[in-house]
Amino acid sequence: MGTVNIHDEIRLYLRARVALIVLVTVEEQRALDVLDQVRRDRDPSSDLITWDIADGLESASGRQLPRAATPPDALTKIKELAQKEPHRRDLYVLKDFHAFWERDPAVRRRLRNLAHKLVFTGSSLIVTTPVRDLPVELGDDAVVVEMPLPEADALRRELDHLIDSTKGVKSTLTAAGRSRLAQAALGLTAAQARRAFAKAIVRDEVLDDRDIEAVLAEKKAVIRENEALEFYSAEESPDDLGGLDVLKEWLRLRERAFGDAARQFRLPAPKGIALIGIPGTGKSLTAKMIGGLWRLPLLRLDVGALFGSLVGESEERVRRALRLAETVSPCVLWIDEVEKALSSGGHDGGTSQRVFGTVLTWMQEKTAPVFVVATANDVSALPPETLRRGRFDEVFFLDLPTEEERREIITVHLRKRGRKPQMFDVYELARVCDGFVGAELEQVVVDAMYEAFAEERDITTDDIARAAARTVPLSRSQREVIEDLRAWLREGRAQSASFTGADRAAEHQVPVLEV
Repeated sequence: MGTVNIHDEIRLYLRARVALIVLVTVEEQRALDVLDQVRRDRDPSSDLITWDIADGLESASGRQLPRAATPPDALTKIKELAQKEPHRRDLYVLKDFHAFWERDPAVRRRLRNLAHKLVFTGSSLIVTTPVRDLPVELGDDAVVVEMPLPEADALRRELDHLIDSTKGVKSTLTAAGRSRLAQAALGLTAAQARRAFAKAIVRDEVLDDRDIEAVLAEKKAVIRENEALEFYSAEESPDDLGGLDVLKEWLRLRERAFGDAARQFRLPAPKGIALIGIPGTGKSLTAKMIGGLWRLPLLRLDVGALFGSLVGESEERVRRALRLAETVSPCVLWIDEVEKALSSGGHDGGTSQRVFGTVLTWMQEKTAPVFVVATANDVSALPPETLRRGRFDEVFFLDLPTEEERREIITVHLRKRGRKPQMFDVYELARVCDGFVGAELEQVVVDAMYEAFAEERDITTDDIARAAARTVPLSRSQREVIEDLRAWLREGRAQSASFTGADRAAEHQVPVLEV
């Protein structure tokens, strides 16, 4: 939609004499409020007439309307009303009408006929539906408009109204505090935001800065219900990630890129990065670290959860997830193991290709400040166009950690578990853990702790060395994969996350031993 808001978009279609608009939203009441505002701005003498299966036809202005108990009756009566007074500019709203056109071809035909008739009147027909799927027969007669989630200004008005209208509530929030509270609710529908605000109020009848965390917790719960998205508390910092100095420096240079100063400098927001490497090399930890470093919300897109059982459900899920990410922006969107989107091998009727194509198109065309972090273990499963410039600012290859990086990683995991790294021979441990990835280094520390705990003593260097000796690293079982990825790096298709330049990266590569 760009800078065009929902009111302007609907108004534009009405001026263009579009007789059938499908408004996709779960916020029915908010949609009706928007349509009523559009109707009054366009022609105060016009009416907003709604129909649903429970209450039939109802007029916003209180006009007496004929009874219409069934969908065919409703379409017939709307045609009669519009043709009786063709100069009226009424809006007719059919609620949840997708449930009827899905199972009845006669309803689809009647709806199409009605749209053709309304072109010669001043009235228009609007269907509100929570799903985007449109019958093929209506594709040429209808326009689909997706109603975005409310922006921060709209949520701020909801909050102000709730505070002003709730008796006994005490608010210590400044104007800036109210704006931060509304910002915390971004990604919620208006009704969900009102519930979150109300819950914060009734908890202790006081609104203060502590309620920002409470509203964020409500938002996390709502996002989890999306099934395909998960809200992460990004608490990791660069100190929690050993090695990868080139990648860290790249991220530090862009740390302020989402702020007002960057916009005034006319600096475009970064699009995203792709992280390629075998499992355990730190791709997922890097995604979490970016959210913490940049102090942005971190959303994880679960590719596997996108695939629903119903035709069209998967595509709707991915569109809903991407819209939510745009609403929460600026944010970091982490797409983990992106190659899983194509794992069905074409045996799902093309669903995986359509979902993957939707994500790729969105990445290319998005204007919202959503920084995408895509991770992949197997680049051979990805189409060549996936990682091209325009979708990503950079593609990084995460190789096996060098001896120096292994020292850093072991130090990080000892410190995270309350041990002083200087009490251990980190140099010796880095040497005996040759070929280990970061996840394996963490695991040998944990295994050593289990052994020491069972013997009721603290861990030693020897404990960690013995745990390492019992471990067969992935670098041996995935030797061919690593060599293929390194060849991919030498071809200039990625940048090393640890060293500047492919030649220098090759000089420092850890040799891969045969099993």
